[in-house]
Amino acid sequence: MDKALASTSAKVGDTSLPFKLLLSCPSGLSPTQVSVAFDQAYDRILLPDIELENSISEIWDQKVQKNKSLYNGTKFRYGGHNLLCGGKSNQESHVCLQLGLTDYRTFMGTNLNPLWEKFLVPSEDDSIRCQHTSSPLGNGAIVETSDRKIIVLRRSNNVGEFPGHYVFPGGHPEPQEIGITSHQYGKDLTGSELINKKVSQEMFDSIIREVVEEIGVPASTLCNPVFIGISRRELNVRPAAFFSIKCSLESKEIQQLYLNAQDGYESTQLYAVSLIDLEYMTSEMPGCHQGGFALYKLMVEALKNT
Repeated sequence: MDKALASTSAKVGDTSLPFKLLLSCPSGLSPTQVSVAFDQAYDRILLPDIELENSISEIWDQKVQKNKSLYNGTKFRYGGHNLLCGGKSNQESHVCLQLGLTDYRTFMGTNLNPLWEKFLVPSEDDSIRCQHTSSPLGNGAIVETSDRKIIVLRRSNNVGEFPGHYVFPGGHPEPQEIGITSHQYGKDLTGSELINKKVSQEMFDSIIREVVEEIGVPASTLCNPVFIGISRRELNVRPAAFFSIKCSLESKEIQQLYLNAQDGYESTQLYAVSLIDLEYMTSEMPGCHQGGFALYKLMVEALKNT
């Protein structure tokens, strides 16, 4: 297999890890090397257990009663991927992400359901194992400053998931950003190809948007993101795509800009740390972000060997 791509990491069999690397791209992939197959076939499959299926709407109704501001936004659902490895030295490696649609309501009622493990199917195939879960694809960025520090945020205590934990900047690619609210778009072949290209571009545009909004740096200071893989935390089987991004600013400049970040309320502090210091912080990260750091380290090792 091409060194640029691997479907899993060497440590996947270690069940003690709080994450699983579903896809590792240690050489980093550019937008031309990442495509998307956006199709209803990758949507969630309903559970045969009617009572458990009905708990999705019951949980949502309870949440809305407590918090009237909850919004049921549409998200891209991770349904798997295909690897296309360049067989010759001059051929680029390529990955195709298989994405469907889901929403926040279904995420709350499946992945974040207290009985979330009952939604899983016993299977070694990850797409089958998680076929009944919402599995919205999140994203995260390992941002490296010009003085070779990595940006880490401490999440606010008011956020829904992992309050107070360390995280990399990130969020979600958003279907609404490119006008997608359902699968009614692109029924013909030409339309499907256009939508797939738009979704693929949103994978890269969204991570720049999240970094700008969360840490306050201008987009012009960020280099083009490179895709380094997909991590899934074992708790709630939550997947996230990770990217490596270099920033032309020094860490002290970013610290100042962070004070006026648009989404600064989502975190309480920004840290600019060395790779060694980051090792000690990962135990306080959600599993998917620990996996993101593992993907980054694989990239760093691959660069040393080139």
